[in-house]
Amino acid sequence: MKLLFGVPALALAVYVFASTLPEAPTGFDNKTNGLVDDATHAADQAKFDEIENVPDGLGPLYNGQSCRECHQNPTSGGSSQVSELRVGHSDPKGKFQDPEIPINRGAEIIKGRNLVNDRAICPNAAFPGTEIQERVPDSERIRTFRVSVNLLGDGFVEAVSDQTFVELAKEQCKKNHNKICGQVLYVPIVEAPGTTGVGRFGWKDQHASLLSFSGDAYLNEMGITNRLQPDEVTNLCNTVSEPNDTPGPDGLGDIDHFARFLRATEAPARDDQLATTPKARQGAELFDKVGCIQCHVQTLTTASAGTKINGGTFTISGALAEKQFHPYGDFLLHNVGTGDGIVQSMTEHYGKKMYQITWRNLSIPAYESTANKIRTAPLWGVRLHSRLMHDGASVTLLDAILRHRGEAEHVTEKFQKLKPSEKEALLEFLRSL
Repeated sequence: MKLLFGVPALALAVYVFASTLPEAPTGFDNKTNGLVDDATHAADQAKFDEIENVPDGLGPLYNGQSCRECHQNPTSGGSSQVSELRVGHSDPKGKFQDPEIPINRGAEIIKGRNLVNDRAICPNAAFPGTEIQERVPDSERIRTFRVSVNLLGDGFVEAVSDQTFVELAKEQCKKNHNKICGQVLYVPIVEAPGTTGVGRFGWKDQHASLLSFSGDAYLNEMGITNRLQPDEVTNLCNTVSEPNDTPGPDGLGDIDHFARFLRATEAPARDDQLATTPKARQGAELFDKVGCIQCHVQTLTTASAGTKINGGTFTISGALAEKQFHPYGDFLLHNVGTGDGIVQSMTEHYGKKMYQITWRNLSIPAYESTANKIRTAPLWGVRLHSRLMHDGASVTLLDAILRHRGEAEHVTEKFQKLKPSEKEALLEFLRSL
């Protein structure tokens, strides 16, 4: 089977013509990729950057006061060193269970989520005796941090067809004789009840839609209820009417502006000066040779203009259509030996009513199989990350490479067999991304 840029040629005709398709625009200049005009993009970014306060609906439990707070390096929409805490425990049969977090001196128990918020709005002057800060009980022995992910360029990721990822996973598994097999996970499209899509956003591929992703983060990271996530985590200390996020004069809520902003961002740009050096070029060849390219796929392409995605709620326009981009990631779930044992909570990510809906292609066993799997970290912009891997526990590129086990163990072994000068060349290539 012919491979193009490390991607199976059969995976759709778009791969075959990848070299002739226009490049997705790149940069860190806060310019639009063409989906909207510059003024609209700037206004959407202002919403993304806006600081939320208690009168706006912040909390009662939260992690940050703006989207930018967790996605800001080197500009709005990028990654950051900010991490979130997730916990849980295993039942007697070894099955992951979400935690039960007591608040208000045990008067209320937070259930149905494995995220533990770091901040709370109470006690305060209005509720001086209400103690709602979440703390992890000793019973929750499964614990991990997850660093905030880069969101720049995700409009192009969203515009890749589901079938592209399905075929990529099949070919990957076949080519590697079942040693490397990325998992495709079908997840709910919250704005299109009953519809699912191939997950690609978040460390567990928990979302396929940027609007679903935005609604999830607005509630669970900032405590702002919205039309997709209308239920507060706790009603203690809550005095703001629901949902907190209501449509403005343009008919759009904050989550609509967030999603449009992300869809219109440029993809992360490379360090062009470093990328053209002989050392970095050699490193790129070695990156392919040892097998890193099998999961860190260089090039993907987007679907054609007019294609309806996300249950028909979004149509791919010319600005996003038939573009090639270079994420150095397959956006699939893999076990590379760093999994945290956590299975994502359905109610946390898709709302408390998600079990009242019949979702096409949704498989609970498929979710449960992801406990020790993590989405391949796209390497575009990795030179701008100070903490690496899903938990941020690796602080050098070499550390991150050597942590790869499981499906990637034989690739790590090939890297270790390289000459010192070759290892350094490969690392130089990564520094150019």
